[in-house]
Amino acid sequence: MTRLPAAETREAAAPLAPLVSERLEVVRGRIAAAGGDPGSVKVVAVTKTFGPEAVLAAQAAGLDEVGENYAAELLEKAAQVQEAGGRPRWHYLGAIQRNKVGRLAGVVSVWQGLSRAVEAEAIAARAGGERAAVFVEVNLATDPHRPGAPLDEVPGLVRRSLEAGLDVRGLMAVAPRPGSGPSAEEAFGVVARLRSSLRLEELSIGMTGDLEAAVRAGSTMLRVGRALFGPRDPHTAP
Repeated sequence: MTRLPAAETREAAAPLAPLVSERLEVVRGRIAAAGGDPGSVKVVAVTKTFGPEAVLAAQAAGLDEVGENYAAELLEKAAQVQEAGGRPRWHYLGAIQRNKVGRLAGVVSVWQGLSRAVEAEAIAARAGGERAAVFVEVNLATDPHRPGAPLDEVPGLVRRSLEAGLDVRGLMAVAPRPGSGPSAEEAFGVVARLRSSLRLEELSIGMTGDLEAAVRAGSTMLRVGRALFGPRDPHTAP
């Protein structure tokens, strides 16, 4: 990622902000059309592979919750955004590696990919006496190599995370790839019922391609990238 001076980052964000605002209205329209309340369903702007100017543009559009999938990209981008005056709440969406928790802990506000008890313990140990906010990720695919805890292990992981002193906000899930499991509608319904049985507040399901199914299932939080910023350049991904 090219590191621009703060003034140039703000200049690059200026023409992008109105476009993000327009696209956000389209997303909110899709939420409403699916039967959801655009005022209560949170949108996390996923800026993976986009520069810090995308974060500033998202904030200018009223989106203060920003998600990243890669630790190194998040840390570098967060430093640039802060230099340029941005103050988002960073959601870490990627797989949690214990050896990187220490570097991320001072930046990340919400951890959305908690899959194992050892990760909960690592986050709690680095929380500095505060109750770090986490989502337990549910593996909705039949592929055991996909991230997330198996359905039958989720209640135990929620319990152990609470015992470790974490603030378990809710469940997070990614719909199975087509042909690798149930449909998005069916899969989201499963995790929604599990969240209700565990009496958790939040449900982070749904992205650009399947947000309608997520809203119909009761999503309280959508993780949206392409619908706000356009297609990603695969050559820029770490």
